[in-house]
Amino acid sequence: MTDAKNRIDETVKANDVVLYMKGTKEMPQCGFSSRVAGVLNYMGVDYADVNVLADEEIRSGIKEYSDWPTIPQLYVKGEFVGGCDIVTEMTLSGELDTLFTDNGVTFDKDAADKIREANA
Repeated sequence: MTDAKNRIDETVKANDVVLYMKGTKEMPQCGFSSRVAGVLNYMGVDYADVNVLADEEIRSGIKEYSDWPTIPQLYVKGEFVGGCDIVTEMTLSGELDTLFTDNGVTFDKDAADKIREANA
């Protein structure tokens, strides 16, 4: 495994929730990253953010690690969940709530419900 893949693996395994994104959770640098970070922030999820723009090895390595071609990428308890479209669909269907609940990840259920109400 390359150095980048080792660092990714360590980060994914050391944190309950990790978002590989362009920018940071406080200042996303693309619309897709902004959408996923916005959902997680609004739902009050405690997550690690990794700015792929700050490290080219991580930016290319994360795509190989997950075998997923785009960023952002969300991981929960070491497992790849998906990118922006998948996270959006899971949020709106309630699947993300279930994933967090099943994995012991704390989140604001009322906030999740408000997201669904606003998009109904």
